[in-house]
Amino acid sequence: MAKTTFTYELTNDQQELLLGVMLSGNYRKREVPYSLWSIEGDGFNATLYSKEKHGKRKLCVQGGKAEDFVLFVLEPNVLGSATLGYETILDPTLTSPHAGSDESGKGDYFGPLVVCCAYTDEKLSAQMQELGIKDCKQMSDKAVLTAGAKARALLGPDGYSVVKLGPAAYNRLYAKMRNINRMLAWAHGTAIEELLTKRSGCPRVVVDQFAPTEATILRALKPLGKKAEVVQRHKAESDIAVAVASVIAREIFLRDVAKMSEEIFGSEPPAEGEEKPKVPIGSSDPKVRALAEEMVRKEGPVWLMNHAKAHFQTTDKVLAACGRTRDDLPEEGRITSAVANGGFKNSFTKSKKEE
Repeated sequence: MAKTTFTYELTNDQQELLLGVMLSGNYRKREVPYSLWSIEGDGFNATLYSKEKHGKRKLCVQGGKAEDFVLFVLEPNVLGSATLGYETILDPTLTSPHAGSDESGKGDYFGPLVVCCAYTDEKLSAQMQELGIKDCKQMSDKAVLTAGAKARALLGPDGYSVVKLGPAAYNRLYAKMRNINRMLAWAHGTAIEELLTKRSGCPRVVVDQFAPTEATILRALKPLGKKAEVVQRHKAESDIAVAVASVIAREIFLRDVAKMSEEIFGSEPPAEGEEKPKVPIGSSDPKVRALAEEMVRKEGPVWLMNHAKAHFQTTDKVLAACGRTRDDLPEEGRITSAVANGGFKNSFTKSKKEE
């Protein structure tokens, strides 16, 4: 399956070369928010974003013919090197035996938080690529469900480990730790330890870095994890093991949300011409609040503790719309996300500002 999305971090000199390519080629200019320049070509588009980090800007190339643009225009005229198709030759560690760890559900109001750690080697990497596995954010939910199940079958029970925190367990743990990064570190550390117990010869684990510093997860590693080489990277899903972990984690998350949908709406097929209702994912979709408010009115505020991540600000908005407050929730539901001064607002512990 051909790759359709490519991202690069360009230096100032490379940005100048790219601008020359964009202006001189047979391309149509596009207006894209937060971009310096964007073009549309035959079967692809390319966008250079304005945000600068460490003297570089991000270029994103997408589309069915994006690979052709990268191979025949971008690499020779801007990047100055040929890397596409030679990744595993240039970096053999990409397919050498190692594991990857990633999570799903962190930003979703409903459903669990799932962390997966998956093992790959040269043979498994090739098989996963044949399945079309990549960063789950670049795949449709339908593709994730199919690829995730096939990946788990290929890996077998000894090839991956999963830590799943359903809403009730998630809310209890958040009330105890009061920090999402600490929770994630604990979950990653636990998943890594379980995988290394099954795959004692696994020498290295790549983790998608979620905290500002690497120390957060390093502190949470257990005995086997502390002996292994644990590499943290931003946007680590480009590593095939991390991509596999991301797909399996998302697959399990989606299956749990589907079960919740059946619990709420029933398992009967919809009437002809109607779409079966389902629990919305994410947190900003208005449908998320609408469903939460409907269920709080039907079942009471405590329903949220078993179906949602209670510390989200969405909870306050839902409760207010229903004429309720966090005082109507059990103790662990009164904890909210960290406020600016580093304290935590809840009805039984004052924040530093309130003191």
